[in-house]
Amino acid sequence: MPRGETIIRFEGVSFDFGPKKKILDEVNFNVRKSTKITFMGQNGAGKSTIFKLIMGEIKPESGVINITKGLSVGTARQVIPREDMELSVRDFFQKVFPKKVYDIDPRIDRVLEAVHLVADHDKIIKTFSGGQQARLLLASALIQDPDLLLLDEPTNNLDKAGIAHLTKFLVDYKKTVIVISHDAEFLNAFTQGVLYLDVHTHKVEQYVGNYFDVVADISARIEKENRKNALLAKEIQENKDKANFFANKGGQMRMVAKRMREKAEELEEEKVDVRKEDKTIRSFVIPSQPDLIGDILNITSFAVIKNHKATQRKTEMSLKKNQHLQLQGPNGIGKTTLLESIANGTAKGAEIAKGVRVGYYRQDFSNLDFDKTVHQELGAVMERLVEENLRSVAAGFLITGELVHTKIGNLSEGQKGLVAFARLVLLRPGLLILDEPTNHMNFRHLPVIAEALTNYEGAMILVSHVPEFVSQIRIDEVLDLEK
Repeated sequence: MPRGETIIRFEGVSFDFGPKKKILDEVNFNVRKSTKITFMGQNGAGKSTIFKLIMGEIKPESGVINITKGLSVGTARQVIPREDMELSVRDFFQKVFPKKVYDIDPRIDRVLEAVHLVADHDKIIKTFSGGQQARLLLASALIQDPDLLLLDEPTNNLDKAGIAHLTKFLVDYKKTVIVISHDAEFLNAFTQGVLYLDVHTHKVEQYVGNYFDVVADISARIEKENRKNALLAKEIQENKDKANFFANKGGQMRMVAKRMREKAEELEEEKVDVRKEDKTIRSFVIPSQPDLIGDILNITSFAVIKNHKATQRKTEMSLKKNQHLQLQGPNGIGKTTLLESIANGTAKGAEIAKGVRVGYYRQDFSNLDFDKTVHQELGAVMERLVEENLRSVAAGFLITGELVHTKIGNLSEGQKGLVAFARLVLLRPGLLILDEPTNHMNFRHLPVIAEALTNYEGAMILVSHVPEFVSQIRIDEVLDLEK
């Protein structure tokens, strides 16, 4: 990484969530001033936990975190906390400061301009779209003008223009930035180094270069380690075979056999622990509700939001079995509002056929009960709770062991997304509604999810701002709310 004063140093830092959930094991790494770092790792590995340790929100079990005295840290979380949803824009920004700021309004205007958002300061947070809320989160970090900027999945919910705007901002930003993201193209535009949190060893590995450099580096290392282990395994087996041969001869040959066994044990110790790559979810199928006949969904009109006003527009669209619709439009035009109203049956101009089960993947996961365990949430949508079936589906989404009995609210955002997909598999919906299903997801899972959506045989509506993901899915019709 470029030379400069070290502003953060982790020395032998360990952290656990309870007795069976190790997150960090004697982690060592440092961050230098004015560098732009990517934090990588599997969903649930503990990347957001490291941000909380840097912020001082939680304390390590052991080890030392050295942070330059007086260093100001600003963070943009993945989602706006539920308790902040009723705040006005002004109160939302005021809350990030420990003391009352009397010139808050001009400061708000400056940071909203930086994130390309126009907003009345008295407007309530929950009335903004998911993409607009993502911009508000980013602006809440920028308004502090911090020495260190921590961004957790900042591209989630942002449209193409929003991502381009954020990328330019980070390229031009003169201070230190650490970003958690699964968006390779976005990361490569500004990253100078990578910190990789290995979910298996609970260690942080430090690399120079961008995301693609690191993936190539890791792949080369795995190949080299596998080759070395293969040669050692061959030599170990030869020594064991010789030891067995000489042991059967008896007499002094037994001493030779003993030496052969000892040699085999020495070689075993030389074997290296090959780094385990991030696990990918298993291929899955979202079964469609059986006996679907005729129109599943009819849309005759929909509302679009422009200049903060809703306007009703007419259309003629129906979805039958095995038809997939993509909703398009910029942040704030009303895509999430339309999906939500269709899902709960309150949309003017949209009617779901009687008896159709709706599977709704919400971008904020608010249709999951955060106080219930994963097991309770998955069991609730099954017609008949079959433990073996529930466990098998959950395991396919990397939800195993004690994780099944963990409360939804204690999961990472990525893990909540995996639970939401497992729930859809067990629900067997006739109409599938998906609002930004790539948010928070490890990039390795996306091709598997795309394949499952392509093969879904019910009616489907999809909203996604990730063109690469959409290009992998079979889409039969597109409804652009802007046109």
